This record gives sequence, C-alpha cells and structure tokens, in this order.
Amino acid sequence: MTEIAADRRLLWPEGAPQATGGEAIDCPALTVHLPEPEYANGAGIIVNPGGGYRVLASDHEGLQVARWLNRAGIAAFVLRYRVGPKYHSDVSLLDGLRAVRYVRAHAVDWGVAPDRLGMLGFSAGGHLVAAVGTRWDSGQPDSRDAVERESSRPDFLVPVYAVINGRVRGRKADEYTPADERVTADTPPAFIVHTHEDKVVSAEQSLLLYKALLDAGVEAELHVFGFGEHGLGLGVGDPDLNRWPRLLLRWLRRCGFLTDEERTAVSGRVTLDGKPMGMAWVTFLPDDERAPIARVRIHRDSNGAFEIPADVGPVPGPHRVEVHHVSEQIPHTNTGGYSMDDAVRYETRAMVEPGAYVALPLVSEPTAAL
Repeated sequence: MTEIAADRRLLWPEGAPQATGGEAIDCPALTVHLPEPEYANGAGIIVNPGGGYRVLASDHEGLQVARWLNRAGIAAFVLRYRVGPKYHSDVSLLDGLRAVRYVRAHAVDWGVAPDRLGMLGFSAGGHLVAAVGTRWDSGQPDSRDAVERESSRPDFLVPVYAVINGRVRGRKADEYTPADERVTADTPPAFIVHTHEDKVVSAEQSLLLYKALLDAGVEAELHVFGFGEHGLGLGVGDPDLNRWPRLLLRWLRRCGFLTDEERTAVSGRVTLDGKPMGMAWVTFLPDDERAPIARVRIHRDSNGAFEIPADVGPVPGPHRVEVHHVSEQIPHTNTGGYSMDDAVRYETRAMVEPGAYVALPLVSEPTAAL
C-alpha cells in the first residue's frame, strides 16, 4: 500500500493513555487538510472513518471526505482512532474527545473558528461521533496540558449510517454503547444520514438518535434515502444518494456554521398593490453564499407585517428577497374552491442592517411564476 504524504499530528505526542505499544494502531492522530485560504470559511470538521471498530476505511470515508470539505471551504481533520480487538470503544472515545480538544487548542493556527467545529463519522465512526456528542466535558481549567483545558464538545454532529445503540441493534452491545440514552438539551445539533436498504446497520439506529434529539429540543435534520447499501461514503457512484453532502452544506449554512457574522432580527411589511396578501412566504437570500437564509410566513391578519427573531434571522449585508404568494383564501374555507391560478413569486433587493425594518411594496407584475 502506498502511504500518501500528509500533515499528521499525534494527539498525545508523548504517548496516549492506555496505549499498549508504539505501532500506528497505538498512536491516535489527526491528519490535517486545510482549504485554500481564499475559500476558507472558518468552519472545521473532524472526520471519523468507519470500519466496525476493527479497521479504518480511511480513503472513501476519510481522505476523500476531507478533500470534498476543503473544496467547500471547510478545514478537515481525519482521525486515526484506536480500534479493537486491541482497544475497546471506550478507548476510541478518549481519542475522539481529545481530537476535539486538540483542534480547538490549535484553531488559530489552522484558521478554524473554535465555536464552529463539528465531527462527522461513518458507521462505527458515526457511533464515535454520537458518543463524543453525548459524553463531552467542558475541559480541565487547571490542567498543565493546554489541550486538556479545552472543551471536548463538538458544535455539531454528522453521524452517517451510524450505530447508535448496540443493545437495540442486537449486536456488540458492550462496544456500541447507547448514545441515544445520553442525549440532553446540551447535546450538539445533528445532521443524520442513513439509507433504507442498509442491511448492516438498520436505519432504525438513526431514528433512535433523531427521536432522542427531538424529545430533548435539540436542532436536528434526518435523511433516510430509499436506496443505497452500507458503507457508501459520499455516495459518489449514486446520483441520488450523493445529494447528501450538498444537503449537509445547506444545513450548515442554515445553522450559521459557515460564517462568523452574527445574525440579526429583522421586521417589515409586505404589500401587493398597497394591500396585504392572504398568505405568503418572505425569504431573505444573502449575496454571501456562506451566510444563512432567513424566512417567515405571513397572513392577511397581520396586515402584511412580519418579524424574524435574531436566532433565525439573516446576517447584515445585501440580500435578494423573494416573496412567494401562495393563497388568497385566508381564512381557509371548506368549499374546496381556489383563490389563485397558481402561486406567484416576486423578487426585490434589500440591504439588511442590524435590527432592520424592511418595507416591501410589491406591484402585481410578477418577476416569475413559481
């Protein structure tokens, strides 16, 4: 096997805790992959290849994922964690927690925002993601090791066809400890991916995590694709499944993980020919492709007024604003009748300032049909 030259950093340069030798399997490490500076957005993701806690699928679930993240402007760090049978998954967990601390401790050197650092993993690596996301700590402020003073909490989680609870799965309950049972309101938000056809790890595993996050009130998004076997990585050979990485980028953008800019509340009023519409969507689409969108639905009973709170609001800057007029039947009736020929989209421009009020007086010539 050819070893590709890489910037590899040992997590514990002087020897890892519970290590029983000095071979590669005994020395957890991160391989650093940074985007071109002109494309970097400050986000960072630690990538955990899968392999059943026995091997590491470091090409299609490691290096190639890092390359794709770099093309999206995201710094990537592929984790070589310790695996069995030599090491139990609790030791792998030590490596995952240390990896988060390590990147955070060196964030300035790598151009990574320490509050926009996530972890992505496949299969067993996805279990490690969920374990880190539910067993993190805030750091040891009195430690002599600067890395150990950092928090091990990822800011977001991306488990992909992951094992979440070995007991429910009916296999290796001791190794795949139940992450769903440890979810709390402080668990990081998660983007979860699985396939219906997976015969190795049932999609039920991802449902367990999603349900736990839902019950805890934690932001989460779940995608179960109809087709695709286990272990497909980015899904490059399947033109349907390979949409999941792009959906991940949209979620990261929507959650504000691709920009340092702070979101702001925005309010305003929309009228059509001087009158409020029955029901419409108002969507702020920033010129900066890293910044999150913001949207709100309005009804006639608000007289066209809208308010978007800061936690889901836009960031300051120029925006394209779309208004989708979808109904004049407000309130709805029980007749089954129609109030419009079709939905209609209007488009305008707006400069969003902190706490902005945006008036949108539209005229009845639409920019385009929906």
